Amino acid sequence: MNKILLLPAFILCLFVAAHAQQFDETRILNHIKILASDSLQGRGTGTEGERMAADYISKKYKELKLKPIGKTKSYLQPFEFKHGAHGEGAPGTAHNVVGYLDNKAKHTVIIGAHYDHLGIGEQGSSLDANPAGKIHNGADDNASGVAGVLELARYFSTNKVKEKYNFVFVCFSGEEMGLYGSKYFTENPTIDLSAANYMINMDMIGRLDSQTKALAISGTGTSPVWEPLLKKLATDQLSVKTDSSGIGPSDHTSFYLKNIPSLHFFTGAHADYHKPTDDWDKINAKGQAEVLSLVAQLINELDNEPKLAFLTTKAKPMTSRSAFKVTLGIMPSYTSDEAGVKVDGVTDGRPGQQAGIQTGDVIIQMGDLVIKDIQDYMGALGKFDKGQSIPVKLKRGDEEITLIVTF
Repeated sequence: MNKILLLPAFILCLFVAAHAQQFDETRILNHIKILASDSLQGRGTGTEGERMAADYISKKYKELKLKPIGKTKSYLQPFEFKHGAHGEGAPGTAHNVVGYLDNKAKHTVIIGAHYDHLGIGEQGSSLDANPAGKIHNGADDNASGVAGVLELARYFSTNKVKEKYNFVFVCFSGEEMGLYGSKYFTENPTIDLSAANYMINMDMIGRLDSQTKALAISGTGTSPVWEPLLKKLATDQLSVKTDSSGIGPSDHTSFYLKNIPSLHFFTGAHADYHKPTDDWDKINAKGQAEVLSLVAQLINELDNEPKLAFLTTKAKPMTSRSAFKVTLGIMPSYTSDEAGVKVDGVTDGRPGQQAGIQTGDVIIQMGDLVIKDIQDYMGALGKFDKGQSIPVKLKRGDEEITLIVTF
């Protein structure tokens, strides 16, 4: 570990740049173009588009000579689920896609991402004003993460130096409906989970902001090694913002709940989140290559280390949609360091947009409640009722303004 961490900063930057070149931007973008094409119809859980995506992932695993450890000598691990926003609909079958790189080691590193998305707007979580019948291609969410899994699989399976850990590369379905696939995998593992060293989850890693270069990594409290190592690996190419909690709205949570150290990589929310406009042409492939470089460095740094110690993290209060009766209709930033809540996106027709809130604004007060962070924001929403009008104070550039929002 220390061999790299003790290098002077400028040498480390050169190392990072050289490492990033091993992740080809064109290949990353080609994966995303295919997975986020209209022909896959938004990769809804249990749909033909999902199966087409699973076939593509399986084909790439086979090309890399990964061992199939899904079920019946296949890369596919089928699981049952129920359609509908709350699992109250007709039954269906979805598939995780699981490949294994056997280095004959004692322990295994799990690298994962979900490949399902919202289909044609029928799953109930679209942020489009009229989603029905519209293809939600999910280029960032989460064709980008799947491209990351495939390129890390390529990197580690073609590496001339054999790592001291085995690897499982797994793409989950059913994440958008409630982490169905990762829950099923951890309850019905195709490997011995007691031999799992740690889990890396990539969910929305394709829209790195070229100015802030902010990368959010959560789960850093799940093992004592994460924070100091990530702090050392951060460079000018990536500004790393960490969150200790092992619980979050993505598939790493399922592994954390099995006492496996887990990290979640995320380049931030944006105005196209859960909308039909999340398309491949908005992907920052260069930024994604830099993210994958960091993941690969982190894994390489830990190659000579023993199995990681697991830590239980303090769960942050998670406020669900059902806990409050109103919404502004904004997408808050999870990578901003500013006091308040920075707005990464505004949904048309919702109270925030109607009041004049814009992308880039920073909300600092709602009514009499001071907003310092996302938890303050979520808590504030629980205080207001439909039909109520309140002043919302925000920063827009160097200016402080107040708008009247009617819920």
